[in-house]
Amino acid sequence: MTVPALTAETRWRCTLCGNLTRFDVTRTARVTEFLHFDLAGESKVEETEVLNETIESVRCRWCNAVDQVELVARPGAEGAEAEGAEAAAEQG
Repeated sequence: MTVPALTAETRWRCTLCGNLTRFDVTRTARVTEFLHFDLAGESKVEETEVLNETIESVRCRWCNAVDQVELVARPGAEGAEAEGAEAAAEQG
């Protein structure tokens, strides 16, 4: 199952229990990192550039459902008000 990617206007929601906040995500990423080493040889990542990322699976922390997520609008996201108005018009 393909896991939908998040955007600035969307977030995940578990279709089984409604969870919006807790997920275990398995992903593969190819990155370039800038490492800064101090004089003692300890390193710290100062910059990370994600070259490629694939989300392999998402598991809900509340109900343990695997790959049962959908994209929903984030509160206050552009377009969320329009979707709410359309739903209200259909009901009314």
